[in-house]
Amino acid sequence: MCGIVGYLGGAAAADGEDGILRRMTGAISHRGPDSAGYWCDLEQSIRLGHRRLAIVDLSPAGSQPMASGSRRYVMVFNGEIYNHQVMRAMLMATGRGGAWRGHSDTETLLAGFDAWGIQGTLERAVGMFALAVWDRDMATLTLARDRVGEKPLYYGWQGSGANAVFLFGSELKALHAHPAFQKRVDRNALALQLRHNYIPAPHSIYEGISKLPAGCLLSLSLRNREPVLSRYWHGDLIAQDGARHAYAGSAADAVKDLECLLMEAVGQQMVADVPLGAFLSGGIDSSLVVALMQAQSSRPVKTFTIGFGETLFNEAGYALSVARHLGTDHTELYISGAEALEVIPALPTIYDEPFSDPSQIPTYLVSRLARQHVTVALSGDGGDELFCGYGRYRSAVSLWQRLSGMPEPMRKLLGGAMQMVPAAAWQMLQRAAAHAGHGKDDATGLEHKAGKAAAMLADGSLRNVYRLLVSHWHEPACVLLDSGATPDLFAHARVDHGLDPMQQLMLLDAQTYLPDDILVKVDRAAMAASLETRAPFLDHRVVEFAWRLPQQMKVRDGRGKWALRQVLAQHVPLTLIDRPKMGFGVPIGAWLRGPLRDWAESLLDASRLRREGYFDAAPLRRRWEEHLSGKRNWQYHLWDVLMFQSWLAHNHGLAVSAPAVPAGAWEEA
Repeated sequence: MCGIVGYLGGAAAADGEDGILRRMTGAISHRGPDSAGYWCDLEQSIRLGHRRLAIVDLSPAGSQPMASGSRRYVMVFNGEIYNHQVMRAMLMATGRGGAWRGHSDTETLLAGFDAWGIQGTLERAVGMFALAVWDRDMATLTLARDRVGEKPLYYGWQGSGANAVFLFGSELKALHAHPAFQKRVDRNALALQLRHNYIPAPHSIYEGISKLPAGCLLSLSLRNREPVLSRYWHGDLIAQDGARHAYAGSAADAVKDLECLLMEAVGQQMVADVPLGAFLSGGIDSSLVVALMQAQSSRPVKTFTIGFGETLFNEAGYALSVARHLGTDHTELYISGAEALEVIPALPTIYDEPFSDPSQIPTYLVSRLARQHVTVALSGDGGDELFCGYGRYRSAVSLWQRLSGMPEPMRKLLGGAMQMVPAAAWQMLQRAAAHAGHGKDDATGLEHKAGKAAAMLADGSLRNVYRLLVSHWHEPACVLLDSGATPDLFAHARVDHGLDPMQQLMLLDAQTYLPDDILVKVDRAAMAASLETRAPFLDHRVVEFAWRLPQQMKVRDGRGKWALRQVLAQHVPLTLIDRPKMGFGVPIGAWLRGPLRDWAESLLDASRLRREGYFDAAPLRRRWEEHLSGKRNWQYHLWDVLMFQSWLAHNHGLAVSAPAVPAGAWEEA
């Protein structure tokens, strides 16, 4: 695991090219604390930089930037290729392996480029990666990202004229270090963050900077400066093909085949020249990964869990039961509220752009814990999206079916009528209901729910119903200044060809929520602790098999992940994990009324909001006051805004007080 940076074009720097590269790589030294490397070709105006976290081949033979045997290709690479030994054997069998300098997967990829070309090599590779390759013969730069989107890569032109430079890197902070970088906030991206709590690819928080989408290649040169984007792996086509050519065997055969496939994926991801372990929450996904690891290990697998004193948020007891049954070398750490709150000032640095999934806090804490013992940790990420683990899929489909049963003209008429009702009328009705004993005196609760219901009635499509269910700020324009229409994250997703409604929602998440929330959260949190994470469920062979499984092998008796449960039952009694799904969260709502109140107040100060010019202070202050009074729970809406405000203060030099963390903060919350 590593961090990569580089740039193409631009005028010569006064302090020398290596000075800029050193600043860029230095900004992401946490991604690669073991060493740094630089390569420049000033004649072709290309510079590559690398920070290394040595995992495979710890010798200098694995250092980057690295050139291919032919010297045609020079690459910086972040990630792991799990089948690279198989690829080496393929190359050697055809006499194209050359004389190997070491046993790194970087060298294997480069040999593949010489033999099969860049796309041909990546199509043969099993792994996670973000990479940049300079073709010296064609003077062309190619960027690539893994199929599912585990590893990040930002890019974009900055500056103008002769000073224009094409920047790229693993994190935005690396681009910040280049003198041509321009900090212009993209208000459309901010609107997306308010709606979804993350900024989806290809957007970034900055104008002119994009994220390379998963499964994509990008190429450009100084002669042809417009980036050419192409896909070498199509997740939507994989899902549609799986639905057309569904698994034809019995359920018992499917469970057996799935176990074999997962066993191979886990086994390949256990290869490392450094200590390795796993996150263990005690849920189905992480328990299955650990069980398959332990089945292939001659010694107890190291497992890690974070515990909290608050029962609602604590899974440590379940994890301990699974660990004892499997015989792992288990480490659990109970975190106080004060320790969790102390992470908050670091979030803008860790996440690099506004990101407001509150589980970012325990994710960083468990990564920091694991890094004290291992350098690599496997996780259960991807199980929910591939095997229908989220209850919201079933809820959304049920709601959509009820709405679609209503004649469209009637739906739209009713929806339009509800949108015409003044807010004051909804508030009056809510108060009357509360006075009569039929609900809480929440003057805006009915108004908020009515707004969502009206939007669903006006556009009762499955995508719109789901978007409204998973949105925080349904209409970010109600609080954002100078914003246009918020881009629709789902508008252009290809999900409805041959897929049933629940499969469509799973595919939407696989294309958006999984790469842009879950995998961002884990990558940034783990790499901030210099820990590599690996996700066996996201091996593309597992992904492709999962899409072939009929829904009845995923959902039975109203519960998801049926096939995974059956595999897990071969290793762990289901009584140990058979419980309602828990989120990996923290009590943000209570914290905002308690130990985080002063910190939040400073970021939501009305004069500050007006001076910065991003938010309409009046409606935002109203929600803040309603939350403080206990009238409404606006925790997620406020956290979205606070994460942007904190990021803005950190990255644009604005003052903000650190949150006070009194002793017993968790217990008080």
